[in-house]
Parts: sequence; structure tokens; C-alpha cells
Amino acid sequence: MPLVHTDCRHFSGYKPCVFRRPCEGCPHHDPVGAEVLLINLDAMGDVLRTTALLPAIKRSLPDSRITWLTLPRAMPLLAANPLIDRVLPFDLGSTSELLARRFDLLLCVDKSGPAGGLAMRVPAVERRGFGIDGRGVITPLNPQAEELYALGLDDELKFRGNRKAETQLLCEAMGFYWSRDPYTLNLSPAERSPAAPRRVGFNTGCSPLYPLKKLSLDIQEAAIRRLHGLLQEPILLLGGPEDAERNAELARRLGPAAEATPVDQGLRRGAAEVDRCEVVVTGDSLGMHLAIARGKHVVAWFGVTVPEEIDLYDRGIRLRAAVDCAPCWKKSCDLSPLCVDRVEVEWIVQAVLDCLDARAAGRPLDETRGGGWGRG
Repeated sequence: MPLVHTDCRHFSGYKPCVFRRPCEGCPHHDPVGAEVLLINLDAMGDVLRTTALLPAIKRSLPDSRITWLTLPRAMPLLAANPLIDRVLPFDLGSTSELLARRFDLLLCVDKSGPAGGLAMRVPAVERRGFGIDGRGVITPLNPQAEELYALGLDDELKFRGNRKAETQLLCEAMGFYWSRDPYTLNLSPAERSPAAPRRVGFNTGCSPLYPLKKLSLDIQEAAIRRLHGLLQEPILLLGGPEDAERNAELARRLGPAAEATPVDQGLRRGAAEVDRCEVVVTGDSLGMHLAIARGKHVVAWFGVTVPEEIDLYDRGIRLRAAVDCAPCWKKSCDLSPLCVDRVEVEWIVQAVLDCLDARAAGRPLDETRGGGWGRG
């Protein structure tokens, strides 16, 4: 058998590598150092946020080969990421492969039974993050993960005591030095939208799992009308397939004040529409994370979720709903009016204008405004 470099990151043993030449004497031989498996099966916004962990891994283990296991629907968010060597879907085939491999470092960032169970079974020299015990109870796997673990068990600590962004908490929990690394979401020139850029986009909805993350139609309509009058250009309506009906209704109400975008052509097309904007108004949703990943200024409103957990990277303003009971992470509520109806239109408009000014001046902007529970 001819010489083959089974330790090379370009070699799979299935077909010729990208360089299509014999291994012997190949100048592209790139031996892998540590084999790293990252398990991340959470919501798509969380998957995108976890890309901020990759630079820290590479600083600590520069020759590592990173394999990322995620849900099939999240895989487009990780495409063309230069810091990931391979993305696997969470299915029977990938599980069978992983159980036959051996990793130097396993990182499970999810606190869930399926992720934790797999984290305990895949052969690995070292495990960090979260797993499960014999009773199926989620447990931290390393001392550094205990802070993030504790936040999940104590609402008072999570809602009112913590001041760290989720990106910092996760990086430290995985045992790496935090340097406020950005998200990574690359778009090729061919993926960029040929449509005209716009100054402002509204991500109008959110996942059906937490419907209270989206502002009411009336507030969105009023804010878009006001911004259109000030900017004299259409405001982009952004969202996913679950927002099609909502966006169609807004487009009907607003006429030339709004420009609808495709919401049913996949994650990367959605990211390309976000990329057309300078400022994105959004709830705490995948749309917010897409805007952060693409370096946009963000006006993000918060009711049921925790604004301190989101790092806008000095490019935005958090708006807190004027309710004393937030955050709560509730999926439904009897409060009247709801927190989704307690974000003032003028807060949104002024925040957008301030973001546009800061962006034009190259000035950092990181503020939290609005009502709430007494924290500045």
C-alpha cells in the first residue's frame, strides 16, 4: 500500500483530498494536533453565538482539528467557517461514527439530556462542559463549568446577580481565556443580496417556542412609519418562515414604508437580507444573533429574557420593557398589558437614530434603556 498520511487534516481515506496528489512528498501535509469535539444541539441562535468560542479554542490548541456536532437545521450557520474542520448532523450515522473515534478534548456546551448523554459516551481523554449522571441529571464536567451551571439553578442569580455575557460565561465554562471574540458567520460574494442596501431592518418575529419575544404588530407598524418618515426610505421586514403571515400583514398595512424580504429561502438567504442593513431592530432571537454576527448595529428589546447575557460588541442598544416582573422566561402570561406592549415607539425610533449616528461616526455604543426592574 502506498504511503498515506492518516494524521493529516485533509485526509479522510474515502477519496483523494482537495489537493488530489499522493501523500508521499506532499507539501500540504498538515498533521493534526488535538482532536476536539464540540457538541452544540441548542437553539440556532445559541449555535451561532457559540462560534465566538472557536478563536479561544484555536489560541489554546492551534493545531487542533475541530469537529462540531449540531442539529441538521443549524448546519447552514456553520458553513464556510474557517475555524471548523467538519460539521456533523446529530443523527444515527454521526453518532455511530463518533462512538468509534477518540478525541483529546470533548466540549459539551448544552445542558440537555441528549447532548449530555452523548458527551459521556464518546471516547475522550478530557471532557468539559456538561454531561449527565446515571440518573439522567445534568451535571458540570469540570470546575470552570460550575458558575454557568449554578446560573441555571438560581433565577435570582441569573436574572439579577449576573453581569457576564453568555459568550464570556461559556468560554470560561469550557476552560478557556475569554477575549471577547466575535461571532463568525461568513457569506460568499455569491450569497450577498444584489438588492439595494437599507439603513434599517425590522426582525419582526421569533421562534414559536417563546412568542413573548416579539413586539406587537401595532408597535412595529408605528415605529416603522415613524422611521420611514424620518429616513425617507423603506424599512426592511426580516424574519423566518414562521413570520411570513406577520410580515405580509405589516407589508399590507405599511405599503411603501416597508420592503418585504424572502422569509422561506433558508438561513443563509436570511443572513444575506440582514446583511443589507446598517441597523436591525429585533427581539432576543436568531435574527438578533444574525445581526450581531454580521457586524450590524442592533436595537434589541427584552421582556422575558435577560439583556445582560447579550453582548452587542459596542454596536447597539438594549431596550427593556417597562415591567417589574421581567425577566421571567415565560411562554405565556396573564399580565395586561403584556411586556410586548410596553416598549415605547419613541424608544425604538431614538435608539435607531442613535445607532445610525454612532455607526457613521465609528463611535462605540453600548447602552441599556427603557423601563424595568430598577437596574441601570
